Amino acid sequence: MITQEDFQTDITPTWCPGCGNFGIWLSLKQALTMLSIPNHRVVIVYGVGCHGNMVDWMWVYGIRGLHGRALPLAQGIKLANSGLTVIAVTGDGDCIGEGGNHFLHAAKKNPNITVIIHDNQVYGLTTGQASPTAQKGLETKSTPQGVMEPPVNPLSLAIVAGGTFVGRGFSGDIPHLTDTFSKAIAHKGFSVIDVLQPCVTFDKVHTYEWYRKRIYKIEYPMEKREALDKSMEWGERIPVGVFYEEQKETLEDREGIDGLPLVDAPLGIPTRDLFISVFR
Repeated sequence: MITQEDFQTDITPTWCPGCGNFGIWLSLKQALTMLSIPNHRVVIVYGVGCHGNMVDWMWVYGIRGLHGRALPLAQGIKLANSGLTVIAVTGDGDCIGEGGNHFLHAAKKNPNITVIIHDNQVYGLTTGQASPTAQKGLETKSTPQGVMEPPVNPLSLAIVAGGTFVGRGFSGDIPHLTDTFSKAIAHKGFSVIDVLQPCVTFDKVHTYEWYRKRIYKIEYPMEKREALDKSMEWGERIPVGVFYEEQKETLEDREGIDGLPLVDAPLGIPTRDLFISVFR
């Protein structure tokens, strides 16, 4: 029987007390437990940022990539072994800033991976500069007079680019976030969950209380145009839940490797000939 402790290491997290990362970490462990996925069948690729420290306290196969490059690594792992559950744990700056190009093309190709975005509107690891998702007017070290541009919206970006599962959660509501993660991981295709995550150290505006006064839950996925409209709702009311879901051909389907993991496929040439060709 798989339990939450199967995903626990003996290393104590070093996030700031009260950090929204704790809720995401707990919800992810609970989701994998609910889905009865053994830890040796899970690979998590982490980007660079506070979220990436999770690599030390998730007892699964894990790799930390270059800044913004978590998605190419995750896609490569899934192509090599389609039998694994592959998850990319990223940050708003890591995934939407440095990795924005990879995000768009991954959504278009629809690999069967899950992307979790820790969205706290700042680059927390480098002491609180504004990220691409920072709301207009937010004062940070890099924007002392307030952010002057409108934010990038990960949900609308994912829907337009071709993502087949698009949702949003709140790290202060662990039961709901666990349920959203479970649905995303079980979905076959490119799943994106944007997690609203308070940064208790560098963002004194978007606190747990601030979010709780505004958040309401979507009960079911919508048609694409309605989901796109709903994804852009922000202010006094902020929706969370599964905005959009569809089933369509995945990258692995098109490559013809979804039935048999590439690592188990025959090479098609004698091993001796392969050795000679490599070392000739």
